[in-house]
Amino acid sequence: MVEGRRRALAALCVTQITSWGVLYYAFPVLLTEINTATGWSLPWLTAALTASQLVSALVGIPVGRWLDRYGPRVVMTTGSVLAVGSLIAVALAPSLAWFGTAWAVAGIAMGAVLYPPAFAALTRWYGPDRVRALTMVTLAGGLASTVFAPLTAMLSAHLDWRGTYLALAAILGVLTVPAHWFGLRLPWPPAPRPGARHHSADPARVARSRAFLALVVSLSVAAFATFAVVIHLVPLLAERGIGTATAAVALGLGGAGQVAGRLGYAALTRRTTVRARTAGILLAMAVTTALLGVFTTVAALVVAAVVAGMARGMFTLVQATAVTERWGSTHYGRLTGLLSAPLTVTMALAPLAGAALAELLGGYAVTFVLLGALTVAASVLSLASVPTTSAPAATR
Repeated sequence: MVEGRRRALAALCVTQITSWGVLYYAFPVLLTEINTATGWSLPWLTAALTASQLVSALVGIPVGRWLDRYGPRVVMTTGSVLAVGSLIAVALAPSLAWFGTAWAVAGIAMGAVLYPPAFAALTRWYGPDRVRALTMVTLAGGLASTVFAPLTAMLSAHLDWRGTYLALAAILGVLTVPAHWFGLRLPWPPAPRPGARHHSADPARVARSRAFLALVVSLSVAAFATFAVVIHLVPLLAERGIGTATAAVALGLGGAGQVAGRLGYAALTRRTTVRARTAGILLAMAVTTALLGVFTTVAALVVAAVVAGMARGMFTLVQATAVTERWGSTHYGRLTGLLSAPLTVTMALAPLAGAALAELLGGYAVTFVLLGALTVAASVLSLASVPTTSAPAATR
């Protein structure tokens, strides 16, 4: 059993790096080239990726139910096969409509292979040791841009964008299909019986509860704000007169901070309650976002970007553990699917909404302060996300 869990964890680390890298981070690298080669407008091209994320959000709900009952092997392997096929369709797209449809199909695959199903698998297999396993897989996923952004750029230097996507589809198929099929062979244990403090965690009742709604809204608002920060950090720094190279370094250091935050999350869980930890991390995200809008010197902005990255890294693990810490792991897949759907929607809309806010408010600095204020409200709301009738005093 122990060896099987390690094999599954290693497989998911490989597939998360590859799936995120190919299905998500390759797109911005190739976006300008696709626009130049085809004449398709940048807004419509970007809308195709946004549509894939919206589809992914909807697909995550039935995928979560499947995972609770049958496990991840079939659904994640099928998702990988579908991802390969959809990228081939993207590469062969003769029209913008075909391109957009292919990305919508890729969204179905994303719902079956990215973080939520991986989180569900590791939560069931690792039980009380889940935080360590979840930390490992999110650390791996965090390397996706580091590996695949330069790899995509290198491929595109020798191939056109269509050839690059065909090469990436081949890499995706070779690495993820066998890894999911052979790496996730571990028997799917029966759903754990609800513990004493989770006796009332009926999924339908939980989904309608005040605590669950507070969790969904608070995490969705925070996800919206933090993703808008990531996308618009470079434009903010440019607004401050900072060059592109320095801005890119600041963005990269924020990614390093994200890794550091995830490494420190396990220690934080031993020293804080669920309520305090969730609210505190969201508050840290709020403060650093607002400070990015206030600071003007390069050194202060870089420090704020690194600390913001640390908070963002912890936020990923807050999402991964939110259901288990409040309602147990019996219905983890179903409840996480319901939680992840609005988060994915807000993340998909964040780039467009962030740009619109900046135009409306007259700049990115004011926009970041507003995003910080929104995240403060999310932090306060998260205090109501712990069910008072089923949580022991230690978690309140």
